[in-house]
Amino acid sequence: MKLSVVIPTYWGRESSEGYRESDAVYDHPTPLDGEGTLKRAIESMAILKDKDFELFVIAVPTAEDIEERVEEKVQGILSSIENSDFPIYLVGPSTIERMRSSIEAAGGGEFIDFIKLRGYPNVRNICLIVPHIKGADAILFIDDDEVFEDPDFISKAKEFIGKEHNGRPVYAVAGYYLQPDGGIFLKKPFHPWMRYWDQYDRMNEAFEIFIKREPRLKTTPFVFGGNMVIHRNLFEKIPFDTAITRGEDIDYLINAKMFGFDFFIDNQLAIKHLPPPKPHPTWKQLREDIYRFVFEREKLNRQIERDGLRRVKPEDLDPYPGCFLRDNLLEKISRASELLAIEYLSKGDIE
Repeated sequence: MKLSVVIPTYWGRESSEGYRESDAVYDHPTPLDGEGTLKRAIESMAILKDKDFELFVIAVPTAEDIEERVEEKVQGILSSIENSDFPIYLVGPSTIERMRSSIEAAGGGEFIDFIKLRGYPNVRNICLIVPHIKGADAILFIDDDEVFEDPDFISKAKEFIGKEHNGRPVYAVAGYYLQPDGGIFLKKPFHPWMRYWDQYDRMNEAFEIFIKREPRLKTTPFVFGGNMVIHRNLFEKIPFDTAITRGEDIDYLINAKMFGFDFFIDNQLAIKHLPPPKPHPTWKQLREDIYRFVFEREKLNRQIERDGLRRVKPEDLDPYPGCFLRDNLLEKISRASELLAIEYLSKGDIE
């Protein structure tokens, strides 16, 4: 099996310049004057026993006017990595422009708008397209704020993909994150608005059910975008939905499920997640999640009966994200927003 590993890495303006309203919104892009976590992630691969893969690093700028500097920055990081036992390829804005020109020259101009490095789903589609061009049988998605701690990670990632398990084909495998403390559960300070926006509680409930409990491999309602393996029998048919702003990993799971493909979680496929602080305020993070869940709920509500499609219901995605895809979503949004507004007012943050 030919395996490709892809790592998207997100870069923004220098720290002194900060964020502009027109810039793409990502969780924690690295400032151009910073070092980021990409080198740490790649160097942690030295622990892996199986290094029979190609690595594609996708350099993603937050804005067009910094594209060239971002590509140079990432190239510099890759050039500083010594003695890697696997080939490393940089895919940056200049690569994408060449791809777009080739597609247009071949008569595919109507498709070039899907080939771009702006927004999570577009970036994830590039993570599918480039390894596909290189003949990958399976693609392993990793994020640059993670480190490998399991020497057998790659062999576990390959173990089930493309095979049958209990008579069912396995074309998508989800791993999971170890938090900085080594556990699997999210530990966030409680705020009153979270009583209605109970995202962390429901995620931890899902982790208890699907990660902590046996059997090792089971169908899952959630997936981590930075630890999943997708077989060509799936990625040749299903892309990431470019209309969603974030949460593209679980949205992809929903898309796949509609077309008859299930994700299986492997409770032995773990990677350490060490994210830097998010630069955006709480209200903005909540707003992005609101957009995401409203979009996904409408996707479920607007399904129609059609040959070859499977109807997906919120309860098929319980406890998370199913709890945010029901009829009470607007009430959850309203009540959580009111309480968060009161919290800001109590701190004197009127705007």
